[in-house]
Amino acid sequence: MATLEPPSTSITSTPSSTSPEMSLTPIIIEPRKGWWQFNWRDLWVYRELLFFLVWRDVKVRYKQTLLGASWAIIQPVLQLVVFTIIFGRLAGVNTNGIPYPLFNLAGLLPWQFFANTVGQAANSLVGSANIVRKVYFPRLAIPTASVLAGVVDFGLSFLILLALMVWYQWPPTPAVFLLPIFLALAMITALGVGYWLSAINARYRDVRHATPFLVQLWLFATPVVYPSNLIEGYWQLLYALNPMVGVVEGFRWALIGTQPPSMLLLVSVTTAITIFFTGLLYFQSVERKFADVI
Repeated sequence: MATLEPPSTSITSTPSSTSPEMSLTPIIIEPRKGWWQFNWRDLWVYRELLFFLVWRDVKVRYKQTLLGASWAIIQPVLQLVVFTIIFGRLAGVNTNGIPYPLFNLAGLLPWQFFANTVGQAANSLVGSANIVRKVYFPRLAIPTASVLAGVVDFGLSFLILLALMVWYQWPPTPAVFLLPIFLALAMITALGVGYWLSAINARYRDVRHATPFLVQLWLFATPVVYPSNLIEGYWQLLYALNPMVGVVEGFRWALIGTQPPSMLLLVSVTTAITIFFTGLLYFQSVERKFADVI
């Protein structure tokens, strides 16, 4: 009789039976030999499930809502209005000649992609507890799907930024083709943080309460409403440890031509990669216990 939670992620098949009445190939599920082994092969085998989870997250996000997917546009617009009034008009943040609404939205969109996907990924395992307890599949697919689903919202929000650039007659820079690289860096960071938080949240439900507070603090440690050149001296190195600093500054530079990223971008990239791989390692080290603790 099959167990509730297969103790493995390594799938191998044995030769089919020689009996003409048996046409099915038996599947043997074996335990991994070490928790450090990444199960990318399993994700590829279950790629259709991953696509379904992404599609499910997109549909559930706007199910039974009055405005539907329009929230992907309304949310950044409302935030843009608030930030423009407070920081653009009242605080008078210097943006070196770039209209503040354009400056702010160019940093707000990658940040919003990161913040929303981290929040979704942190609660993804607990929200999928029913299938985690009953069916075997690579658990890594659940928080990964939450992050990939955020690309849809980002694409809709990006239309607002393009419209704003047309309004201000602000052409994109020749480096605009680098935008996917900075979006990928934001995705790597979101995946790493999502792996950490979703795995911890499976055991300690305090995470769902702490995540919004953590993201809010992270916002003000990221140059979304202000330029990064306000940070001077040795503080710049500490500031660059925030991987979203490199994402936001790089996104602005590639799109609207702000100050080019410095060598501190390498610090942000290194931090993002470190968060990703450590989150992946921790997730897989506790993955086999999810069905018991969720």
